[in-house]
Amino acid sequence: MTVTVVGIGGSIRADSQSERALRVALAGAEEAGARTIAISGSDLVLPFYDPAVTERTEAARRLVDAVREADGVVLVSPGYHGTVSGLLKNALDYIEDLRQEPHPYLDGRAVGCVATAYGWQASVTTLTALRSIVHALRGWPTPLGVALNSTEVIFDGEGCCSDAKTSGNLRTVGRQVVEFALSRREQVLGSNP
Repeated sequence: MTVTVVGIGGSIRADSQSERALRVALAGAEEAGARTIAISGSDLVLPFYDPAVTERTEAARRLVDAVREADGVVLVSPGYHGTVSGLLKNALDYIEDLRQEPHPYLDGRAVGCVATAYGWQASVTTLTALRSIVHALRGWPTPLGVALNSTEVIFDGEGCCSDAKTSGNLRTVGRQVVEFALSRREQVLGSNP
């Protein structure tokens, strides 16, 4: 059975640096045998999350359904004033819809975290914020997270990274999500013969 990894992130601007980083991380997951789904850019333009409103847009349902079925997740955020973008935070708030599920929120899922920003301070604080959010949602942040300084590393029009080490780290994040998902699956199957 194939592992499914959902990538969520980027900015409202299509083909942004953070969206390109997401694609590289998902390529790492694919190299490890996963099926991937990317939810980025305009897919993340959702109404402000309101728990009192039960109706969901098609895009919000797609997001929640994808996370529900995911074995692992990759989150990528641009650093906006030292933390995650409002676009990504709002998308993550929709995960509240999974609170009554057998595996609520991100429970039992590895989550790779990547932050891109124009400078080290914002990229590192954004990565820290992402990891804190993952913990709050009961997910398991991968051992490797990537803080990407856009003044030093860029992606070209084809999505190729200007720095081989950063590209390798992004791919490793995707692979670690898959490795954890496979290990978790074996553990669950082993305890439920």
